[in-house]
Amino acid sequence: MVAAAEQPSMIHAVVSRGGRPDLAGPTLPKVKAPTLLIVGGDDYEVIRLNRDALAKMRCEKHLSIVPGATHLFEEPGALERVSEIALNWFKHHLKRGAELEPVHELG
Repeated sequence: MVAAAEQPSMIHAVVSRGGRPDLAGPTLPKVKAPTLLIVGGDDYEVIRLNRDALAKMRCEKHLSIVPGATHLFEEPGALERVSEIALNWFKHHLKRGAELEPVHELG
């Protein structure tokens, strides 16, 4: 999230799976890239933390909850569902053939 806030010309879409975007604190309102947060339905504390982070963001954003999944998405089919959700987000927000800058390591 910090990289997306600090490098908006390089980050065109974000997907966080079971992450802690709340830890990005004051940088959250600066994120411009469309952001999808994916959390397991049985990961109650992380759902709360992701909802709090989402409320601070001003970009296009969405919280997707995978029913029956825990924090590591170890349940059968959970990671496959995460992959489908993330793929659809990227397909929608990243244009094929767009003139994007090359990927660099952020450090």
